[in-house]
Amino acid sequence: MTATTPGAVHPAGPTPQRRTQLLLASTLYGAATLAAALDAGMLAPADRRLLVVSNTAAVPETSPSLEEAPGFERLRTRFDAVVSWNETISPFHPTGWSPRPDDTPLWERHLRLLWGLGTDEVTIVLESLQVNPAMALAQMFPGAPLDVYADGLMSYGPTRSKLDPLIGTRVRRLLHLDLVPGLKPLLLTEFGVEPEIVPGEVFAKVLAELADAAELPDDAPEGAALLLGQYLSALGILTPEEEERLHVRMLRGAVRRGHRTVLFKPHPSAPARWSRLLEEEADRLGTQLTVLDTPVLAETVYQRLRPALVVACFSTALFTARAFHGLPVARSGTEMLLERLTPYQNSNRVPVTIVDALLPDVDDETPPVPDTGDLNGLLAAVGYSMQPQILPDLRPAAERYLAAHLTPRTRRYFKRRRLTSLGLPGAVPSSLSFLPRNPTLRRMARRARAVKRRLTKKTAVPSS
Repeated sequence: MTATTPGAVHPAGPTPQRRTQLLLASTLYGAATLAAALDAGMLAPADRRLLVVSNTAAVPETSPSLEEAPGFERLRTRFDAVVSWNETISPFHPTGWSPRPDDTPLWERHLRLLWGLGTDEVTIVLESLQVNPAMALAQMFPGAPLDVYADGLMSYGPTRSKLDPLIGTRVRRLLHLDLVPGLKPLLLTEFGVEPEIVPGEVFAKVLAELADAAELPDDAPEGAALLLGQYLSALGILTPEEEERLHVRMLRGAVRRGHRTVLFKPHPSAPARWSRLLEEEADRLGTQLTVLDTPVLAETVYQRLRPALVVACFSTALFTARAFHGLPVARSGTEMLLERLTPYQNSNRVPVTIVDALLPDVDDETPPVPDTGDLNGLLAAVGYSMQPQILPDLRPAAERYLAAHLTPRTRRYFKRRRLTSLGLPGAVPSSLSFLPRNPTLRRMARRARAVKRRLTKKTAVPSS
C-alpha cells in the first residue's frame, strides 16, 4: 500500500485528452467552404485544427497547389497548421493510392508521429468520401468520427459507389451550400446522414475575402459575358474537338443575346490552343474577347467584374452566380451530355440534370424555364435509376414521378434500356403498354419458361 503525505494535493482526475481536427481540401473552393463552416460555428470544438491539402491534378508536379492559390493566405489564418497530403504519401498519386488494410495501423502511427498528433482524439472533415484521398485518410484513422462537406452539385446525387459500412456509419453530417433552395441532397442518405446547410451569407463573406486578395489583369472588362470552361475531355465525356466546338457555341450564344464584350475563363488544365480558336471566332463575329488565364475562382470574377451573363455547361459556378451574386446565367451543351454520359451511373449525371432542368439554354432568345414537375421527384427518379442497390427506398418515389411526369422533355433524363432493366414506368412505349398485361402473352411466356426448365434438366450432366 502506497503511503500518502499529509496535506498533499492530488489531481482530481486524468488530464483531458487533446482534440485535433483534420480538415481535407483539394480545391480553393473546398477550402472556402470549410472556412465558411468554421465561421458559422458548424464544426465541433477542437484544440487544434490541421488543414490537409491535396493536389489531385493529373501531374501535380506541374500544377500549382492549393497553398499557392491567390487568396489562400486569407483562409490559412483559420487553421493552426497546413500539411501536404502529396508530400505525406510521396511518390504515390493522391487519387490512385490508398493503404492496404493490413497497413492502416502502421499508417495511423506514422501520421500521428509526423503531424504531432500523439494520442489526440481525432475527428475528420473531408470531401468526396467515396474516392481517394478522402477514403484513404478515413481508413487511416478507423476510430475517428467523420463529417463530409460538399462543394458542388454532386451532393444532390446518390453516393457514386457502395461504401463499406465501417466507413459510412462513421459519417455524422453532410455540410453543403444551399445552391438549389428546396432540393435535398441524396448523398449518404443510405446511412441516415442528415444534411446541414452552410449559411450562404457566411460563404459570401469568405468569397469576398478571396476576391479582395486576388489580382486580375488590368484589361479584364467589367460587365462582360463570362464563359466558363470545364475541360470535359479530360473526364472522357467529350473529345477535345467537341469541347472546342462547345466553347464556340457558348460564344455565339452570348453574341446572339447582344453581348459584344466577352470574357473566357478556361479550365486551368486546358490547352492554350482552345483560347486561340475562340479568338479566331470572336474576330469573325466582331466581338471583343478577353481570355482570363489567372488562376482565380469564378466567384472572384463575379465579385470584382460583375459579368452581365455567365455561360457554362454544368458548372456549379452557374448556381453560385445565381444564388450568391444574383447574376443571370445560361447553360450550353447539357442535352448532348445527358446522351453521352456513360454508364448511366456516372456521377456527373445529377449536376447535368439539375442544370438542364432549371437553367435556360444560351441559344434561346427568351427561354422559359421548362416544366419538369417536382424537382425532388425528378432527382429521386434519376437517383434511384442510377443506384437502385444503394437507394432501394426511392423506388416508390421514382415510380410516381415517371408515371406522372414522363414527357418528351423529361425523357432525356432517363434511358429506356435503364428503365426496362429496373422495370420502371416508361420502359415500354405507350402504344405497346398493353403487352405486359395481355393474358395470352403471359401464358406463352410461362410455357416458354417451363420448356426451358425441362430442356435444362434433360441436358444436365449427372454427377458421378
